[in-house]
Amino acid sequence: MDQPREPLPSRVSDTPELPAAYHAALDAALPLLGAPLPDGAREIIDGHMRLLLAWTAAINLTAIRDPEQAARLHVLDSLAALPLLRARGVRHLLDLGSGGGFPGIPLAAALNTERTLLVDSVAKKVRFLTTVIEATGLTGRAAAEAVRAETLAHTPGDRGAWQAVTARAVTSLAELVEIGLPLVARGGVLIAWKAGDLDAEVVAARPVLRALGASQVNVIDVGLPGLEERRLVVIESGGPVDPRYPRDPAERRRRPL
Repeated sequence: MDQPREPLPSRVSDTPELPAAYHAALDAALPLLGAPLPDGAREIIDGHMRLLLAWTAAINLTAIRDPEQAARLHVLDSLAALPLLRARGVRHLLDLGSGGGFPGIPLAAALNTERTLLVDSVAKKVRFLTTVIEATGLTGRAAAEAVRAETLAHTPGDRGAWQAVTARAVTSLAELVEIGLPLVARGGVLIAWKAGDLDAEVVAARPVLRALGASQVNVIDVGLPGLEERRLVVIESGGPVDPRYPRDPAERRRRPL
Protein backbone atom coordinates (compact mmCIF):
# COMPACT_ATOMS: atom_id res chain seq x y z
CA MET A 1 0.00 0.00 0.00
CA ASP A 2 1.08 3.55 -0.69
CA GLN A 3 2.29 5.40 2.36
CA PRO A 4 0.36 8.60 3.12
CA ARG A 5 2.25 11.65 1.95
CA GLU A 6 3.46 14.16 4.50
CA PRO A 7 1.48 17.40 4.32
CA LEU A 8 3.20 20.07 2.27
CA PRO A 9 4.57 22.96 4.34
CA SER A 10 2.41 26.05 4.68
CA ARG A 11 4.92 28.15 6.63
CA VAL A 12 8.32 29.32 5.51
CA SER A 13 9.79 28.29 8.87
CA ASP A 14 8.89 24.66 8.10
CA THR A 15 11.13 24.58 5.00
CA PRO A 16 14.93 24.16 4.71
CA GLU A 17 17.11 27.26 4.69
CA LEU A 18 18.45 28.31 1.30
CA PRO A 19 22.16 27.61 0.72
CA ALA A 20 24.84 30.28 0.60
CA ALA A 21 25.19 29.84 -3.17
CA TYR A 22 21.60 31.02 -3.69
CA HIS A 23 22.17 34.18 -1.66
CA ALA A 24 25.54 34.81 -3.34
CA ALA A 25 23.96 34.61 -6.79
CA LEU A 26 21.32 37.19 -5.88
CA ASP A 27 23.72 39.45 -3.97
CA ALA A 28 26.06 39.60 -6.97
CA ALA A 29 23.40 40.36 -9.59
CA LEU A 30 20.72 42.44 -7.86
CA PRO A 31 22.83 45.65 -7.88
CA LEU A 32 23.05 45.35 -11.69
CA LEU A 33 19.31 45.99 -11.94
CA GLY A 34 19.80 49.57 -10.77
CA ALA A 35 16.54 49.27 -8.83
CA PRO A 36 17.08 48.49 -5.13
CA LEU A 37 14.57 46.26 -3.39
CA PRO A 38 12.37 47.87 -0.73
CA ASP A 39 12.44 46.75 2.89
CA GLY A 40 10.95 43.29 3.32
CA ALA A 41 11.01 42.36 -0.37
CA ARG A 42 13.99 40.03 -0.14
CA GLU A 43 12.35 38.15 2.75
CA ILE A 44 9.23 37.58 0.62
CA ILE A 45 11.29 36.47 -2.39
CA ASP A 46 13.40 34.07 -0.30
CA GLY A 47 10.33 32.66 1.46
CA HIS A 48 8.68 32.06 -1.90
CA MET A 49 11.75 30.17 -3.11
CA ARG A 50 11.93 28.03 0.03
CA LEU A 51 8.30 26.99 -0.39
CA LEU A 52 8.74 26.39 -4.12
CA LEU A 53 11.65 24.01 -3.60
CA ALA A 54 9.85 22.23 -0.77
CA TRP A 55 6.65 21.73 -2.78
CA THR A 56 8.11 20.90 -6.16
CA ALA A 57 9.07 17.32 -5.25
CA ALA A 58 5.36 16.59 -4.83
CA ILE A 59 3.88 19.05 -7.32
CA ASN A 60 5.79 19.71 -10.53
CA LEU A 61 6.12 23.46 -10.19
CA THR A 62 9.60 23.83 -11.69
CA ALA A 63 12.21 21.69 -13.43
CA ILE A 64 14.93 23.77 -11.77
CA ARG A 65 15.73 22.16 -8.43
CA ASP A 66 19.16 23.70 -7.77
CA PRO A 67 18.76 26.83 -5.59
CA GLU A 68 21.63 28.71 -7.22
CA GLN A 69 20.21 28.14 -10.70
CA ALA A 70 16.74 29.04 -9.44
CA ALA A 71 18.08 32.35 -8.10
CA ARG A 72 19.25 33.27 -11.58
CA LEU A 73 16.71 31.58 -13.87
CA HIS A 74 13.63 32.35 -11.78
CA VAL A 75 14.20 35.29 -9.41
CA LEU A 76 16.60 37.46 -11.43
CA ASP A 77 14.81 36.67 -14.66
CA SER A 78 11.55 37.84 -13.08
CA LEU A 79 13.10 41.00 -11.65
CA ALA A 80 14.55 41.98 -15.05
CA ALA A 81 11.32 43.92 -15.63
CA LEU A 82 11.55 45.77 -12.31
CA PRO A 83 13.27 48.97 -13.57
CA LEU A 84 10.75 49.35 -16.39
CA LEU A 85 7.71 48.74 -14.20
CA ARG A 86 8.99 50.95 -11.39
CA ALA A 87 9.64 53.80 -13.84
CA ARG A 88 6.02 53.53 -14.97
CA GLY A 89 4.75 53.64 -11.39
CA VAL A 90 3.00 50.28 -11.67
CA ARG A 91 0.96 49.45 -8.57
CA HIS A 92 -1.55 47.02 -10.10
CA LEU A 93 -0.09 43.91 -11.72
CA LEU A 94 -1.67 40.89 -13.40
CA ASP A 95 0.49 37.79 -14.01
CA LEU A 96 -0.84 35.30 -16.56
CA GLY A 97 0.11 31.62 -16.37
CA SER A 98 1.85 32.28 -13.08
CA GLY A 99 2.64 28.60 -12.39
CA GLY A 100 5.18 28.60 -9.58
CA GLY A 101 4.74 32.36 -9.09
CA PHE A 102 7.19 33.86 -11.59
CA PRO A 103 7.43 36.68 -12.38
CA GLY A 104 4.42 37.75 -10.34
CA ILE A 105 5.54 37.19 -6.73
CA PRO A 106 9.07 38.65 -7.01
CA LEU A 107 7.64 41.67 -8.85
CA ALA A 108 4.82 42.12 -6.33
CA ALA A 109 7.42 42.17 -3.55
CA ALA A 110 9.88 44.43 -5.37
CA LEU A 111 7.25 46.91 -6.58
CA ASN A 112 5.37 46.86 -3.27
CA THR A 113 2.19 46.64 -5.34
CA GLU A 114 -1.23 47.54 -4.01
CA ARG A 115 -2.85 44.73 -5.99
CA THR A 116 -1.36 41.73 -7.76
CA LEU A 117 -3.41 38.93 -9.29
CA LEU A 118 -1.69 35.64 -10.11
CA VAL A 119 -3.66 33.61 -12.65
CA ASP A 120 -3.25 29.97 -13.58
CA SER A 121 -5.71 27.45 -14.97
CA VAL A 122 -4.27 24.59 -12.87
CA ALA A 123 -5.90 24.39 -9.43
CA LYS A 124 -2.95 22.74 -7.63
CA LYS A 125 -0.65 25.55 -8.74
CA VAL A 126 -3.12 28.13 -7.47
CA ARG A 127 -3.19 26.28 -4.14
CA PHE A 128 0.59 26.69 -3.96
CA LEU A 129 0.41 30.37 -4.89
CA THR A 130 -2.24 31.01 -2.24
CA THR A 131 -0.02 29.28 0.34
CA VAL A 132 2.93 31.52 -0.61
CA ILE A 133 0.79 34.65 -0.42
CA GLU A 134 -0.37 33.75 3.08
CA ALA A 135 3.03 32.54 4.31
CA THR A 136 4.99 35.58 3.13
CA GLY A 137 2.61 38.29 4.30
CA LEU A 138 1.24 39.28 0.88
CA THR A 139 -2.37 38.71 1.92
CA GLY A 140 -4.43 41.79 1.07
CA ARG A 141 -1.96 42.87 -1.60
CA ALA A 142 -1.96 39.73 -3.76
CA ALA A 143 -4.34 36.94 -4.69
CA ALA A 144 -4.36 33.87 -6.92
CA GLU A 145 -7.20 32.58 -9.07
CA ALA A 146 -7.75 29.40 -11.07
CA VAL A 147 -9.20 30.94 -14.22
CA ARG A 148 -8.38 31.03 -17.91
CA ALA A 149 -7.03 34.31 -19.23
CA GLU A 150 -9.72 34.38 -21.94
CA THR A 151 -12.41 34.33 -19.27
CA LEU A 152 -10.71 37.08 -17.31
CA ALA A 153 -10.36 39.20 -20.45
CA HIS A 154 -14.15 39.24 -20.84
CA THR A 155 -14.75 40.09 -17.17
CA PRO A 156 -15.78 43.77 -16.78
CA GLY A 157 -13.72 44.37 -13.63
CA ASP A 158 -10.52 43.14 -15.28
CA ARG A 159 -10.83 44.03 -18.95
CA GLY A 160 -8.78 47.14 -19.70
CA ALA A 161 -8.10 47.56 -15.98
CA TRP A 162 -4.46 46.58 -15.39
CA GLN A 163 -1.44 48.88 -15.50
CA ALA A 164 0.77 45.93 -16.38
CA VAL A 165 0.17 42.38 -17.50
CA THR A 166 3.09 39.95 -17.41
CA ALA A 167 3.58 36.50 -18.91
CA ARG A 168 6.68 34.34 -18.68
CA ALA A 169 7.08 31.21 -20.83
CA VAL A 170 3.45 31.41 -21.92
CA THR A 171 2.49 30.50 -25.53
CA SER A 172 3.45 32.34 -28.74
CA LEU A 173 3.67 36.11 -28.89
CA ALA A 174 0.69 36.37 -31.26
CA GLU A 175 -1.44 34.21 -28.98
CA LEU A 176 -0.35 36.12 -25.89
CA VAL A 177 -1.17 39.50 -27.44
CA GLU A 178 -4.72 38.42 -28.23
CA ILE A 179 -5.23 37.01 -24.73
CA GLY A 180 -3.35 39.62 -22.72
CA LEU A 181 -3.69 43.01 -24.40
CA PRO A 182 -7.48 43.28 -23.77
CA LEU A 183 -6.66 43.25 -20.04
CA VAL A 184 -4.25 46.20 -20.21
CA ALA A 185 -5.37 49.73 -19.38
CA ARG A 186 -4.80 52.45 -21.97
CA GLY A 187 -1.12 53.41 -21.82
CA GLY A 188 -0.30 50.29 -19.80
CA VAL A 189 1.97 47.48 -20.89
CA LEU A 190 1.94 43.79 -21.68
CA ILE A 191 5.38 42.26 -21.04
CA ALA A 192 6.39 38.87 -22.41
CA TRP A 193 9.58 37.03 -21.40
CA LYS A 194 11.18 35.44 -24.47
CA ALA A 195 14.50 33.93 -25.47
CA GLY A 196 16.78 34.12 -28.47
CA ASP A 197 15.95 35.44 -31.95
CA LEU A 198 12.46 36.95 -31.94
CA ASP A 199 12.29 38.33 -35.48
CA ALA A 200 9.99 35.64 -36.86
CA GLU A 201 7.75 35.69 -33.79
CA VAL A 202 7.36 39.47 -33.87
CA VAL A 203 6.55 39.37 -37.61
CA ALA A 204 3.92 36.67 -36.99
CA ALA A 205 2.37 38.82 -34.25
CA ARG A 206 2.05 41.99 -36.36
CA PRO A 207 -1.51 41.34 -37.61
CA VAL A 208 -2.85 40.81 -34.10
CA LEU A 209 -0.85 43.78 -32.77
CA ARG A 210 -2.55 45.97 -35.40
CA ALA A 211 -6.00 44.48 -34.82
CA LEU A 212 -5.80 45.04 -31.07
CA GLY A 213 -4.41 48.56 -31.33
CA ALA A 214 -0.96 48.17 -29.80
CA SER A 215 0.67 51.59 -29.90
CA GLN A 216 4.30 50.55 -29.48
CA VAL A 217 6.42 47.38 -29.33
CA ASN A 218 9.97 47.25 -27.94
CA VAL A 219 12.31 44.29 -27.48
CA ILE A 220 14.75 44.77 -24.60
CA ASP A 221 17.80 42.65 -23.75
CA VAL A 222 17.78 41.56 -20.11
CA GLY A 223 21.56 41.87 -19.95
CA LEU A 224 22.11 40.05 -16.66
CA PRO A 225 24.77 37.36 -16.12
CA GLY A 226 23.51 33.97 -17.23
CA LEU A 227 20.49 35.54 -18.94
CA GLU A 228 22.20 36.82 -22.08
CA GLU A 229 19.66 35.14 -24.38
CA ARG A 230 16.68 36.55 -22.49
CA ARG A 231 14.49 39.30 -23.99
CA LEU A 232 11.54 41.32 -22.74
CA VAL A 233 8.90 42.17 -25.33
CA VAL A 234 7.15 45.31 -24.10
CA ILE A 235 3.83 46.09 -25.78
CA GLU A 236 1.99 49.29 -24.98
CA SER A 237 -1.78 49.45 -25.19
CA GLY A 238 -3.27 52.12 -27.42
CA GLY A 239 -6.72 52.01 -25.91
CA PRO A 240 -9.82 49.84 -25.59
CA VAL A 241 -9.64 46.61 -27.58
CA ASP A 242 -12.43 45.51 -29.92
CA PRO A 243 -14.83 43.44 -27.76
CA ARG A 244 -14.53 40.51 -30.19
CA TYR A 245 -11.10 39.79 -28.72
CA PRO A 246 -9.87 37.48 -27.35
CA ARG A 247 -11.60 34.84 -29.45
CA ASP A 248 -12.02 31.33 -28.13
CA PRO A 249 -9.05 28.98 -28.68
CA ALA A 250 -10.76 26.96 -31.42
CA GLU A 251 -11.46 30.08 -33.48
CA ARG A 252 -7.91 31.36 -32.99
CA ARG A 253 -6.56 28.08 -34.34
CA ARG A 254 -9.03 28.03 -37.22
CA ARG A 255 -8.60 31.67 -38.23
CA PRO A 256 -5.25 33.16 -37.22
CA LEU A 257 -5.05 36.92 -37.71
